Amino acid sequence: MADKNNIGPEILEKGEAIPYEVARELVQHDDPEVRRRLAARVDISAEILYFLAEDPSPVVRREIASNTAAPHQADLLLLRDADEEVRQDLARKIAKLAPELDADGVDHMRQATTEALEQLARDQMTRVRQILSETLKDVANAPPEVINRLARDVELAVAGPVLEFSPVLTDRDLLAIIESNPVNGSLSAMARRSQVAESVSTAIADSDDEQAITELLSNSSAQIREETLDMLIDRAPEVEAWHQPLVQRPTLSNTAAVRLAGFVADTLLKVLEVREDLDPETAIAVKQEVHRRIEGGSSIDDLDIGLETELEEETPHDVALRLHRTGELTEELVAAAVKKENRRYVIAYIAAAAEMPLEAVQKAFAMQSIKGIVALVWKAEFTMALASEIQKIIAKVPESKVMQPDEDGGYPLSEDDLSWQIDLFDGFDG
Repeated sequence: MADKNNIGPEILEKGEAIPYEVARELVQHDDPEVRRRLAARVDISAEILYFLAEDPSPVVRREIASNTAAPHQADLLLLRDADEEVRQDLARKIAKLAPELDADGVDHMRQATTEALEQLARDQMTRVRQILSETLKDVANAPPEVINRLARDVELAVAGPVLEFSPVLTDRDLLAIIESNPVNGSLSAMARRSQVAESVSTAIADSDDEQAITELLSNSSAQIREETLDMLIDRAPEVEAWHQPLVQRPTLSNTAAVRLAGFVADTLLKVLEVREDLDPETAIAVKQEVHRRIEGGSSIDDLDIGLETELEEETPHDVALRLHRTGELTEELVAAAVKKENRRYVIAYIAAAAEMPLEAVQKAFAMQSIKGIVALVWKAEFTMALASEIQKIIAKVPESKVMQPDEDGGYPLSEDDLSWQIDLFDGFDG
């Protein structure tokens, strides 16, 4: 038998087929570079490639991990390889087989590939799982169980690519992931998807993740319900990052446009002013708001509402709670804020005076719930006359639908009806 070390690399350089007997000798060559080049060949027997999968040199095993001709048994060995780079190369190779999983072929091969992907999705090294996620992120035929595992990964580098791009994830999958308190950044990845359904948008909007909501509002293809957008506009005055994407939403209701005109920066007011999708009446209302603010020299949120003692670090709700504690939260103060259309303070005042959660009051206004708003003003022990003004000026309820005082100037609803409305919104937890 020829000395294995006398069978040199020249036979590999010729590009000719290597006889089995020669390959068997090269497998035991002392030079790992010779064994590596042999492992890269796709024209040698599966037995030789399997043997090389156990080679002591990781550079040889990496070649086998990348070699598409390597038998499944070799891949199974390498799934447990101690060298991280070997498993990374294996992840790249096996993930590229995913698009062929639904093609006509042998069932056990399809099952074997899926099982290998599942094991790689559980690999202890983040980089291995990340490679798998990045390779499978836009593969329509990727196994759903693998994609779902990657989407729930504790590392954003792994979860992010499939959450943002994978067509395998259904709306139900995405909603379940949102409910599972996923890794930070997951909601932002979902919000950037090429198509975001209304149900998913609502779940993201209901979160406290301001960055994810910014991504959602900036995504022109995201479907957002009008009531969801109204709720976000309620919260938007204190979140400047939302202002521009809100103003630039592809579709914007007339009511939303007028409300945005009350607090966005001057440069964004100009964007609102030239929108072509607003009806003539709304366009005029926006222009009037622009002129009013220009003449006043300040935005609506900067207007003096008689709170000389307000501290800069206090939110409107903080101010309202403080005034309520000291007995200074009067109907006259609320009426002044209503007259100046200061929505944030009016909502905060009602919440504090009615001793209701701020989120519950914001919800009533976002829904333009006439009975709900009236009940909250009643609970705050303000007059029905003020409730009518709040409906019209702050909630932007059309004049014809505003609930008016009864003949005696009181509330037209019974106390049972009013209490029922309070119970309804008091159960809202945000």
